[in-house]
Amino acid sequence: MGYLDEMFGLHGKTAVVSGGAGVIGTVMSEALLKAGANVMIWSRSQESVDSALETMNQVPGSEGRVAGLRVDTGQESEVDQALQETISSFHSPDILINGVGGNIGKYPLIEQDMELFEKVLHMNLVAGLMVPTKVFGKYWIEHKIKGSIINLTSMASYNPLSGVWAYDAAKSATLNLTMASANEFAKHSIRVNAIAPGFFLGKQNRALLVDQETGEYTERGKAVIAHTPYDRFGDVKELAGATVFLASDSAAGFVTGVSIPVDGGYLIHNI
Repeated sequence: MGYLDEMFGLHGKTAVVSGGAGVIGTVMSEALLKAGANVMIWSRSQESVDSALETMNQVPGSEGRVAGLRVDTGQESEVDQALQETISSFHSPDILINGVGGNIGKYPLIEQDMELFEKVLHMNLVAGLMVPTKVFGKYWIEHKIKGSIINLTSMASYNPLSGVWAYDAAKSATLNLTMASANEFAKHSIRVNAIAPGFFLGKQNRALLVDQETGEYTERGKAVIAHTPYDRFGDVKELAGATVFLASDSAAGFVTGVSIPVDGGYLIHNI
């Protein structure tokens, strides 16, 4: 076994990637799979699970090492059951990616629909962090497993984005709870970290950033680029390295409570 494999290899590990069928989740799942881990993809719809598995099964050597489950991570009973099914399919998971999240709409505060606000808050903070972290944390503590959790923070975790009130609230809370849970779980050798993606073009934000008729950047897209020293949007594949690093006990065994921005310098922009 070479040095890089010893440092970053995840052979013998099992990872659960919630939201693993999304654009970012698929990249993270593939990165973990290529690093040697068994990967269980969780998503809310069977259709998205099947689509993600079609992609994962094209990875050389993936046979028998990747599977998927339909799970609503906002429901504790479903997460409990899915954890047991994951254990039956592989073995006890060592890695949890909390990748569920997203935003719906953009509004002035006084026009914000509160039912929608609560839905986005629930999606990102309850389903996207609290419920899976509670279930896995309890299981790992009881079975003395030194697990690793990777949450998804955001640029909005550090500086609010205009018009996305619930997303701002949830992502700032995600950063806070990443640090809080890292502190609480440290005595059990469970690491909790996060990755903060900058602006990557995906299904949810493409229309917001790129005019679908002309292909030109929208005003918001231009504002993002002007705020990003790298002068471009990110390629989701650029999230793979941070994922493997944080998942590896050899590479990041003394790293906990941090959020790594992968943002082309968005957070260090100045004038």
